[in-house]
Amino acid sequence: MKLEIRNEEKGDIDEIEKVTIEAFLSAPHTDHTEQYIVRELRNSGALSISLVAESMDQIVGHVAISPVTISDGTKGWFGLGSISVSPNIQRSGIGSKLMLSAIEALKDAGASGCVLLGDPAYYSRFGFQPESCLVLPDVPPEYFQAIHLSGVLPSGTVTYHEAFNAKA
Repeated sequence: MKLEIRNEEKGDIDEIEKVTIEAFLSAPHTDHTEQYIVRELRNSGALSISLVAESMDQIVGHVAISPVTISDGTKGWFGLGSISVSPNIQRSGIGSKLMLSAIEALKDAGASGCVLLGDPAYYSRFGFQPESCLVLPDVPPEYFQAIHLSGVLPSGTVTYHEAFNAKA
């Protein structure tokens, strides 16, 4: 499968929403608001990195990155949410390519690091790991992970953009 990872373009929005809905339709541990979160991040100008995976002129994957706030005042940290791949081609390496491209985009942007909430077995292969100094309240610490890219590792409570409270 020929695959291109590229920045989101204005005409991609409907396809991104479709892929996001489909990707999380049968996923456990979700309230199925991922598409609303991405939409609200975009509408509020907080979608810092938005990459799509395209194959045969069709969007088959998407990753969204937005700024987070850390209670110690550290700047330059971001949160991943969400990463989506069309269900019929999941486990084919598209998610990994999106993840690696997102990390490179963060490095290129001079980011200090990125946090995410997800499966440690999956995200550890990209360098994410739980950091006891970074806390997301009401979440088991092993599922809240970070990748430290530069500077001093911060210490504090992490808050995602208000778009993460988005509903229909």
